Amino acid sequence: MIATNIHTYKKQIDSLNEKYIQLSLSQRIQEIYKDFSVDEMLITSSFAANSPFLLHLFSQNAPVKPKVYFIDTFYHFEETLNYKKELSKKYNLEVYNIIPDYEEHLKTRDEKMWQKNPDYCCHVNKVKPIEQIKKHFNVWASGLMRSQNSHRKNLKVFEYKGDIIRFYPIIDVDIEERNEYIKKHKLDTNPLVFKGYNSIGCKHCTKKGADREGRWVGLAKTECGLHI
Repeated sequence: MIATNIHTYKKQIDSLNEKYIQLSLSQRIQEIYKDFSVDEMLITSSFAANSPFLLHLFSQNAPVKPKVYFIDTFYHFEETLNYKKELSKKYNLEVYNIIPDYEEHLKTRDEKMWQKNPDYCCHVNKVKPIEQIKKHFNVWASGLMRSQNSHRKNLKVFEYKGDIIRFYPIIDVDIEERNEYIKKHKLDTNPLVFKGYNSIGCKHCTKKGADREGRWVGLAKTECGLHI
């Protein structure tokens, strides 16, 4: 196991990237549990288009039952919530909901902040809730891919952001490879994908479209703030 001091981790990002870039996807998941303890690992999923791919990798290769955190903004599509239940049972995942502050959430709802100030809406309903639990972990694993937008195209398997190591095990996988993996393993997909939603978030800010072009349509915004 790597040294347990978070400042030491920061210095070791380069060596981690050199090591993991040579590994297969399955090996990356297996190895992360050797380099870090289970208690250090924060795994998040939006149960959207990439989720069956990432969660299947963890369910098949993690040495323990994966604990997965889902940010429930109370604005998700009903299809996403039902899909979360189904996938959690099928992959034997231990899923925890993270929710925003009640009063702050009501303000975004009452004032329709997704229209007036979408950055504020995302901050209240996504960023602040994850910040409350992130401090209890050293490594945060999520399913970002370089092909999704310009912000992500230069990301590596490991990044150090916001006092935590970010682990992107599928960052260098393209859409075709992802789809082939899903097809090969006959994975269940969020039903909204079949309706033309290829990037799925909150229902107010998600429309049909290829890749992430259906998110925050008409705005310069391309990220909710979780990954910046």
